[in-house]
Amino acid sequence: MVALLVIAFTGASHAADLLQGGREPSVGIGSVPYRGHVTEISGRATIVDGHTLWFPQNGLAVRLASIDTCELPQWSYDARRHGENAILKPVPCGPLAKAWLKRSVGPARVNCVVQGNDGDGVPRGRCTVNGRDLALEMVRVGWARATGQAPAHYLAWQKHAMSARYGMWATYVLDMDEWRAKAADRTLSRQPIADFNLLAERGLEISPPFQDARRHPRRTDR
Repeated sequence: MVALLVIAFTGASHAADLLQGGREPSVGIGSVPYRGHVTEISGRATIVDGHTLWFPQNGLAVRLASIDTCELPQWSYDARRHGENAILKPVPCGPLAKAWLKRSVGPARVNCVVQGNDGDGVPRGRCTVNGRDLALEMVRVGWARATGQAPAHYLAWQKHAMSARYGMWATYVLDMDEWRAKAADRTLSRQPIADFNLLAERGLEISPPFQDARRHPRRTDR
């Protein structure tokens, strides 16, 4: 697994000049109420997952606007083959997305402008560290995809990351919304084979064509 993590980081390491440091979050968020009067949050933050930060001094989580990332239990598969009968290697795309966001934030102060809240009550906002847009950093290194409401420059950087096969774009990965709708087991003990099976029956394709699929998806975004 250590070797796999090194391989997965290699392509994206050329895409961003990221900060070091950070601590593991000690909280989990379910439905965190949005305090409507809060428009800006600033301070040290810990990382919940690839697009969610927790501000302990405020007791509030903020989800990065305009992007989506693999969930922590989600797996993707290395698209590279080494021989005809090679078994595809699973890639922990959720933990890798979290690791990149953690590395981007480090010990620095995070500034978030809250723009609203998601359906589960978690605030959504534009967050920066030393003037750098964290959501854009995640798109730039390939560990996040831009959503339909993303700014045009997000989409431009995503196109570059996809062409360069950075991050998750070097893997077979299921669309996050489809994964959430279909994954019965969302615990951290989820086995890679479960996502292999979901990929084989996928309805939407956002990564390179999955060669082992039993049928073609109804839609393709590549």
